[in-house]
Amino acid sequence: MRQLLLVFTLIGVFSCGEKKEEDTTVYFTGEIVNPTSDYVVLFRNDIVVDSAKLDEDSRFSFRLTAIQEGLHHFDHDPQQQYIYFEKGDSVVIRLNASPAYFDESLVFSGDNEEVNNLMIEMFLTYEDEEPLVYSYYPLSPEEFSAKIDSLRHQKLDELEQLLATTELSEKALEIARAAIDYNSYLYKEKYPFYHKKKTGETTIDKLDSGFYQHRETVDLNNSELTFFKPYYDFLKHHFGNLSYTLCNQYCGMEEFSTSQQQLHLNKHKLALIDSLVTEPKLRDNLFRNVAMDYLLKVHEANKECDLFINKFEALSTSAAHKEEIKHLYKGIQNLQPQRELPDLVLEDADGNPVSLKEIAKGANTIFYFWTSDQKRHFRNVTKRISKLKKRYPKHQFTGISLQTGRLEWLALLDENGVSTEDQYRSTDFKETQNALIVDGLNKCIISEDTLIVDAFANVFYLSSTDF
Repeated sequence: MRQLLLVFTLIGVFSCGEKKEEDTTVYFTGEIVNPTSDYVVLFRNDIVVDSAKLDEDSRFSFRLTAIQEGLHHFDHDPQQQYIYFEKGDSVVIRLNASPAYFDESLVFSGDNEEVNNLMIEMFLTYEDEEPLVYSYYPLSPEEFSAKIDSLRHQKLDELEQLLATTELSEKALEIARAAIDYNSYLYKEKYPFYHKKKTGETTIDKLDSGFYQHRETVDLNNSELTFFKPYYDFLKHHFGNLSYTLCNQYCGMEEFSTSQQQLHLNKHKLALIDSLVTEPKLRDNLFRNVAMDYLLKVHEANKECDLFINKFEALSTSAAHKEEIKHLYKGIQNLQPQRELPDLVLEDADGNPVSLKEIAKGANTIFYFWTSDQKRHFRNVTKRISKLKKRYPKHQFTGISLQTGRLEWLALLDENGVSTEDQYRSTDFKETQNALIVDGLNKCIISEDTLIVDAFANVFYLSSTDF
């Protein structure tokens, strides 16, 4: 492996000048420690470019003779991360695929290693500073803006230091700056809502144009960044923020707690995206996000939902998205109160198949969810369930683990002293997610015998009025 890495590194170092003119083939190779899948799959946006099977030494290799320059992502199920290619590049990676180490262990070498390593560094930096930024939300707009600008300028200084010793192409530089800018801009789009939540204020403060100065320079139709998470997350919150402001200013609405109010707000979101976004895939992705967010927030089956879906279908050009939203709405309809629990089969600690209805039959049950790659949540929800069991002794509390291998699942339960008696494992994440509409790990489902009481409750906010 060391010889293989050396060969590709030498190709990148000594052939850089000639290679990019004479050879457009891209070489992407690497080694994965503790693999969680047999394959590495390479994507350009949402389209599979190629796949490579790991060999007996957990190594893989791509030879790509016809590839579009720009941002890609590679998938080693269930994890993924970004990679940037230019024609003629030779890129080598090494990573540990264990959930706790995947991103932290990822290292790029070879051509464009600088922009690739910068992207992963910015990803980790923003993850680490999230609690710090959350502590800033009670600050005044001026104080908050100054704090966020300071954090952003620190990252831009790092980029300038890199540029002093490394020459990046214009496109690579755009990706590097996007990795810095859009997360910072996202903080400001979130500010009015998080500020209200943190301070307990009843209304959202009106902010002057200076606070949103970034809006003057952002590109709302960047096709290269359509599937880049920092950019996409920024756009989602940007349009949500704009919609709220417009509804507040011109429609006199401040609260959006009812189905009718949510319909009103989300129709504004669709209209804004329709008027401002022209890039086809980006438009469709944003329309899909609004539809998903709306249906999961109201999680009802009523006339307002029907009206919204009609509006969404009139705007979206994606047949796949339309089918997905129809399927989601059907799932929500199936989870309404007094409906039977879905015919979903889980696995018990002995490896036996057990249906959801078998588990719930003749009992008052609260189903809650966790996954091994979010151990902090697992510990928190375990503590929460322990308290709820004492408070509601007549109920049974049943854990459903998602996306966790059998041995890891059992080991984690044993390490934390959790009995396997009321613990089950999903053997098909997609099936479980779709059948139970699992849109977040704080979700829980309350049932009485095999009938649904509330399929969209929050395990951390349960009270006696929910049962």
